[in-house]
Amino acid sequence: MNAQGALVTTPAVRAAWRLRDELAGRGVLGDVHGGYGLALVLFWADLVVWTDGAVYRWWTGRTSPKTGRRLYMVYGVHDLAVTVRGVMLRCADLYESGGVPVR
Repeated sequence: MNAQGALVTTPAVRAAWRLRDELAGRGVLGDVHGGYGLALVLFWADLVVWTDGAVYRWWTGRTSPKTGRRLYMVYGVHDLAVTVRGVMLRCADLYESGGVPVR
């Protein structure tokens, strides 16, 4: 909030709300948290999408067989339909494996 008590929005926060609203319309609920130029949308215990206002990122649930590092999906914020599809596929994976939704 700023000095007048108005909620401060940034490109990251706006992008997070767009994603959250689009998925809420499909029955996937999430919480938005923003600050320091980034915003997070929490959907499941193992599914947090973060954005800087330019791209969305989230862990795929997999690791690289070569390096052992986590593999992430990355989509531009202007490709919302593809991002929504990817997040919904990850939600389905988590549901099938007994993951815990945020709500």
